[in-house]
Amino acid sequence: MRLTTTLVIAAGTALAFIVGPVSAQTAGSGTVNAICSTDQAWCELAAQEFAKATGIKVLQTRKATGEALAQLRAEANNPKTDLWWGGTGDPFLQAAEIGLLDAYRPTYLNDLHGWSVRQYAMTQNMVGGFYTSAIGFGWNTEVLKKKKMAEPKCWADLIKPEYKGDIEISHPASSGTAYTVLAGLVQLMGEEPAFDYLKRLHRNISNYTRSGTAQAPNVAKGEVAIGVSFLFGFEGWRQNKYPVKTAAPCEGTSYEIGGIALVKGARNKAAALRYYDWLMSPAGQGIGARADSLQVPANKSFKPDPRIPLLDNVRLIKYDFEKYGRAAERKRLIERWQREVESLPR
Repeated sequence: MRLTTTLVIAAGTALAFIVGPVSAQTAGSGTVNAICSTDQAWCELAAQEFAKATGIKVLQTRKATGEALAQLRAEANNPKTDLWWGGTGDPFLQAAEIGLLDAYRPTYLNDLHGWSVRQYAMTQNMVGGFYTSAIGFGWNTEVLKKKKMAEPKCWADLIKPEYKGDIEISHPASSGTAYTVLAGLVQLMGEEPAFDYLKRLHRNISNYTRSGTAQAPNVAKGEVAIGVSFLFGFEGWRQNKYPVKTAAPCEGTSYEIGGIALVKGARNKAAALRYYDWLMSPAGQGIGARADSLQVPANKSFKPDPRIPLLDNVRLIKYDFEKYGRAAERKRLIERWQREVESLPR
């Protein structure tokens, strides 16, 4: 599969923020409660621009996808969230499976890439494809040079003893990014070899972060030598002149289709649908690049940012979104990882 992918400057902490209308003329047009799981800069700028354009107040929290899914589960009997957007698609598929989302089939499907439309078809219109990107490595060239370590190019490189304590990745229970890595390795290697690999990788991990957006800034700032996350995050920092390089694993890698969904029982459904449609429009999709968050947008009806690089030379696995997007499969794999990998000493 050939995809065009992109980059992002990622921020590591969750932030709740409120954006209101900018003038009295737009007041009283409604409120939408949203969870955003993509890069924080994109979350904030999108909310600001939508409020400015529509007068609708946006009450929005930034959460990793695993944490967002947990919140929607907790709110199931009394939903407080209207819309969830951005972040890896697997948790969205799990939310659809367990009845946390409402169906919505946009009239503008012809404006969207096929991979986005397939998400609608696979979930009975409960999840749309918002953007796409691939898993890879990022490293700080100055740190590697100082420690006299080679640049990693393959999954096999990351388990070498020389990298002990110098690799950072997120936690699959809270991070959709890490679950994409876990599920991707299982599909690439087979489950038993993948878990043997993850046990060896565990010895080299310095920290499991809550969110998959943490690795890029930590690598760029030299706080860790190597990070495993989506390539777009590292590349964004590189393009901003930080000492960062990237590589897609030589053996092959998994990828995401970021999600967008209307929450079942949304209290502000009309406002939520306006935000949804705006986020999927050229105006909303273009916000990503304005925030230096350069994932490939789902909407193909406008010219994408020229900084977005091609992934023609990246080996993408045939990711089984239907199987690995199931709640039971996610639960099983994460519990096995916690039992057999996380519990080991480092």
